[in-house]
Amino acid sequence: MAGRFWTAVLAVVLATMAAGAVAEPAFPSKPVHIFVPYAAGGGVDVLTRTLGEVVSKQWGQSVLVENRPGAGGVIASQAVATSAPDGYTLIMVASGHATNPFLYPKIPYDTFKDFTPVSLLASSPNILLVRADSPFKTVADVIAAARAKPGSLSFAHAGSGTSTHMAGELLKSLARIDLNGIPYKGGAPAINDLLGGQIPMTFNNGPESVGQLQAGTVRALAVTTASRAPFLPDVPSMSETVPGYDTEVWWGLLGPGGMPADVLAKLSHDFVAALNTDAVKERLGNLGAVPIGSTPQQFDARIHADYDKWGPIIKAAGMKAE
Repeated sequence: MAGRFWTAVLAVVLATMAAGAVAEPAFPSKPVHIFVPYAAGGGVDVLTRTLGEVVSKQWGQSVLVENRPGAGGVIASQAVATSAPDGYTLIMVASGHATNPFLYPKIPYDTFKDFTPVSLLASSPNILLVRADSPFKTVADVIAAARAKPGSLSFAHAGSGTSTHMAGELLKSLARIDLNGIPYKGGAPAINDLLGGQIPMTFNNGPESVGQLQAGTVRALAVTTASRAPFLPDVPSMSETVPGYDTEVWWGLLGPGGMPADVLAKLSHDFVAALNTDAVKERLGNLGAVPIGSTPQQFDARIHADYDKWGPIIKAAGMKAE
C-alpha cells in the first residue's frame, strides 16, 4: 500500500516537472535590449538597427536599441557587464572595446571575464575625410602641411582608443608627423564639426561616411586598409602613400559574462543568419561594411588579438583617455 502511495506521489511530481519544462518560454520571450555605446547615426548604430529589424521579425519580439555614448564605450559596457546574463541585455561594441583597458586605468569591469562574445559581425575601413572645399587633395598634402607646421593640424575621431583614434595615431607614427587628435562622442558629431569648419579632417568608418561622400560634401583622401575598398575603388589606400599602413574597424555583439550556452548559441546563430540575408548584405555593402559573422570563439580570439596588438603601442605612446 505504502509503495503504491509513493509511486503515485512520484508520478505527480514528475508530471508537474514535465509540465513546467514544457511551459518554460523559449528565448526570447520578451524584448531584447541592445546598447550602442556611440551617438545615433554612426556606424555601430546603423549596423545594430539594421540587424535588429531582421531578428525582431524572426523572433516576434522587439529589439530595443539604446544609444549610450561616452568614455569610449565604457559607460554602456559597464551597464551590460552588470546585467543579468540571460541574453536580454547585449551591446554592440567596436574595436575600441579591446583597447579600453589600456586607456582607462580604473575601468569598472574585466574586458574578458565580464562579457560573453556572441559574434564578430562586420568590419569596415576607416576613411580620412576632409571637406569638399579643403585645400588638401591627397594624403601627401596633409603630411607636407603637418611637417611644415608641426602640431598645427588636428583630426577628429570617435573617442579615445576607438579605431578612428588609432588610425590617426598610426598615421602619426608611420609618417613621423605631429597631429592633434580631438575626441568626439561618435563619428557622426565629428563629421558635423568637419562640415561646420571646426575641424580640418576626420577619420571615420564607412557607414558614417558614405552618405556625405555621395552628397559631395566631403572628400575621401584615403582608406585605412592595406588595399582599396570595393565601395570606393577610386580612393587610394593609405599604404599607397604611407608604406605598411593597415587598420580597420570591426563591430561585434557581446552579452554579460556567464550566459547560458543554449541562449548564446541561439543569439549567435540568429544574428549571423540575419547578417547573411540578401537585404542586410546589400545595405551593409552600400554603407561600406563587410559582413563577417563569426562564432563566439572566433570573436573572443579577435578581441584577444587586438588587445595584444594595440596594448604595447598605446603604452609606448603614453595614450590615456581624455
